[in-house]
Amino acid sequence: MDPSGFAGPSEKIVKPLTPEALAAFKAAQEKAGVIYISRIPPGMQPAKVRHLMSAYGEVGRVYLQQEDPKRAYLRRKYTSTKKPHFTEGWVEFKDKRVARSVAEMLNAQPIGGKKGSRWRDDVWTMKYLPKFKWHMLTEQIAHEAAVHQAQLRVELSQSRKEQREYLKNVELARVLDKRAERKRKTQGTEEGATEGAQAESRPSKVQKRDETSTKQTVKEKRKKAKPVQPRADAEAQLDSVLGSIF
Repeated sequence: MDPSGFAGPSEKIVKPLTPEALAAFKAAQEKAGVIYISRIPPGMQPAKVRHLMSAYGEVGRVYLQQEDPKRAYLRRKYTSTKKPHFTEGWVEFKDKRVARSVAEMLNAQPIGGKKGSRWRDDVWTMKYLPKFKWHMLTEQIAHEAAVHQAQLRVELSQSRKEQREYLKNVELARVLDKRAERKRKTQGTEEGATEGAQAESRPSKVQKRDETSTKQTVKEKRKKAKPVQPRADAEAQLDSVLGSIF
């Protein structure tokens, strides 16, 4: 139980537990009654609830449940009220008959008090809990706390699992990026080497082509330099030479 929401007897007396004291304690527990308050006015503390309930009978223990931590954080962040607020509560009376009568009398009734007091116009919303004992409340609160802790552990485990999965995906993406970068560099190097080889082979082909065209030009010039005369002209010249001799 949250100590801030608990308002027990003002003095704590510790004595050795005897069989007679144990029997008396059990009898007192069987005689006591508990009322449930479904709404606690904003700002009302356990000591104030004890003070108001004590006007109708002898009060044993009082416990008020604090509001949700997230809601309390937002309230403290955006409002000026910093004190803890409570949402519901349980009040134990020493006599169950008194508890029943108080619940029937005060339910749906204004809290009252002096004029101008803070909770004068607030309304009580309470109910008597038959066959309900204080140890049941402590067991319920302990069970709820255990369930809450189990939920926190599950959420924490899930969060750690998601974080590990995220880091794994980030590492995998980094490795894939490195592989792609190396592949791009390798492809660029191979393309550069291929282009260089092609550039080196091109001049030799051009040179061969130039040599071939030069040889063909020389042959054509030689053919043009030695024209072939017709045979009839050659025979006429021979006859004229022989005629001059003879």
